[in-house]
Amino acid sequence: MLTPAEWRVVDAVRHGMTNRQIADRRGTSVEAVKYHVSNALAKLGLPDRRALRHWDGVPAGSALAVTNEGEDTMTTTDLRLGPIGQIARPTKDIERAVAWYRDVLGLPHLYTFGDLAFFDCGGTRLFLSAGDEGAGAEPSLLYFRVGDIQAAHRELTARGVVFTSAPHLIHRHDSGMEEWMALFTDVDDQLLALMAQVTP
Repeated sequence: MLTPAEWRVVDAVRHGMTNRQIADRRGTSVEAVKYHVSNALAKLGLPDRRALRHWDGVPAGSALAVTNEGEDTMTTTDLRLGPIGQIARPTKDIERAVAWYRDVLGLPHLYTFGDLAFFDCGGTRLFLSAGDEGAGAEPSLLYFRVGDIQAAHRELTARGVVFTSAPHLIHRHDSGMEEWMALFTDVDDQLLALMAQVTP
């Protein structure tokens, strides 16, 4: 349905890039980017750019489309985030953060000491600390590997996770392997990401 050029622009929009950034990266004009965005919105029946950012379509020839073939391969109990030793991340409210990382994301809670909490993240330790700056401090961006990014996106959305973008293609290697990503926010509105490598 979408042309290859439209797919490239759609994936850049889903990655959060502006028209100017897309044009600069693609070596084309802003008007050409607007043209492709407009065509994609019309073809997909979407009202605006925000809807396009959250549209979860996959190109028919993509390794991800061939791998999934429209099947939901994940059940509620299948969702496991990881792997990424330890990553520190600030929070405004340690109790709220503990509940969210444990209950919503499903990460195993290791222990809490006062305003410090630790989780196991596929063998990597996640260290949360509450402080005066909380989420205003410079956060780390965590990328969680998943086997099926579309199913993980659906499952986390069902659990109330707010995604800033649908799963989208970031890069296709010469081997045909594809890098996919989807960004979402935690209880402190800090970015996290799902990532998947899909082979043809």
